[in-house]
Amino acid sequence: MLGLVENKRVVIVGIPGVGKTTLVTTVVDKLNDDNKHASVKSYGSVMFEQAQKIGVNDRDELRKLPVEKQKELQKMAAEEISNLKDDVVFVDTHAFIASKSGFYPGLPNHVLQILQPTHFIIISAHPSEIFDRRMKDKTRNRDKISIGGIKNELAIQESMLSSCSVLTGSPIKVILNNEGKVEEAANKVIKTIGV
Repeated sequence: MLGLVENKRVVIVGIPGVGKTTLVTTVVDKLNDDNKHASVKSYGSVMFEQAQKIGVNDRDELRKLPVEKQKELQKMAAEEISNLKDDVVFVDTHAFIASKSGFYPGLPNHVLQILQPTHFIIISAHPSEIFDRRMKDKTRNRDKISIGGIKNELAIQESMLSSCSVLTGSPIKVILNNEGKVEEAANKVIKTIGV
C-alpha cells in the first residue's frame, strides 16, 4: 500500500541493565506519533505467558527450566510474534540465557526461521553503568555479577547476535544507551531501521 513503511521485524537485544525496554518503548511511541504502526513484543513475556500454563510462577525461573522446555517455549513465542502485522514490530529479547548448562542462545536458528527478522540491534552501555543499573533494580530477582562478568556477557551477546546476522543475512547495529541519553539512542534506532 502506498504511504506505508516497508514491514520490518526488528530484533532488539541487550543484557539486563542497558535500558533496553525503556528505549524500545520510547522508539515505538516516536514511530506511532509519526503515524507509523509500530508495536513491541517482549519475547520473555510471551514465553512467560506460555510457561505459566505449566506452573512457572516467576519470570526469572524461565532460565532454570530444562533446555528442551525452554526450546519449546521459544518456538511457541516466535510463532505468536510472527503473526503480528504492524509496519514495524520490535522483538524485545535477549541474545542468550545463562543456564546451568552454559549460555543458551536466545535466538537459535529454529526461532530465527519463524521470526524472519529484517534487522538486529544490540543496545549496550558502559559496563559500570550496567552494573549500577542492576544494583538499583529491585523489581527483578537477578543473579549477582561483577563488572568483569558484565564485560563477558557483552562479548557473548555480540558473538551470538553476529551469528544470527550471518544466518539470516540481516544487518546488525550496536547502539549505546548512555545514562540520560535515551532520546538520542531512540533516534539512532529509528535511523538504523530506515523509518
